[in-house]
Amino acid sequence: MENQDKYSAQNRWQKKVGLKSYTFKTYDTIIAAFREACEINGVSQASVLSAYMVEYAKQVGIESKKKE
Repeated sequence: MENQDKYSAQNRWQKKVGLKSYTFKTYDTIIAAFREACEINGVSQASVLSAYMVEYAKQVGIESKKKE
């Protein structure tokens, strides 16, 4: 029960702001290079992937909708 309570506030907040988990499979060499590049540049992997996803959608004419 304590474990559920430990993350319940965080889970409620993530649901409220619309955060979702997104997983995929790719080669370990790609992951290692990407991780290292992000560490060198001092940015999070999630921020780089999110920015790319938005930019890619824009290239095909799809604008991301802001959650109200």
